[in-house]
Amino acid sequence: MMLNKFLAGRTGYFIGFLKCFALVGLALWIQTRYNLEPCPLCISQRIIFMALGVLFLLAALIPKFPSFFAALQVLTALGGAGVAIRHWWIQAHRESMVADCGVGFDYMFENFPLKKALTLVFRGTGDCAAIDWTFLGLTIPQLSLIAFIGFGVFALYLARLNKK
Repeated sequence: MMLNKFLAGRTGYFIGFLKCFALVGLALWIQTRYNLEPCPLCISQRIIFMALGVLFLLAALIPKFPSFFAALQVLTALGGAGVAIRHWWIQAHRESMVADCGVGFDYMFENFPLKKALTLVFRGTGDCAAIDWTFLGLTIPQLSLIAFIGFGVFALYLARLNKK
């Protein structure tokens, strides 16, 4: 019950915000430490973590609508989980993947219409299929999936704590 008191109010939402951006920071550290080039799906997951972090921050700054923010946070976490599952599926089927991920993320959005760029990002193959780093036997998309599910559950927990 002491944990409930600690997480009630703005504190829990600030912790969610910090954890989301800490994961993005960890991804950047892994990228530079191991000289890895992120694929479009990795970048998409980072963007979703940042969006989720911003939603946690907004919930902390505007505490009157916990259910509204919980719904947005859960939907965002589900979207992130979907991207992570797609990435995991591509890695699981890497032997049958022939093409690579294609051009870089920046190039796609600068040179293609938004719909085409998003299609290319989410189609990911090749580089997206590479497993360059693991932790406890889990790949980055698997770890991201666990984190997205955790954030969704945490958002629901905070909404329940802060319901007025």
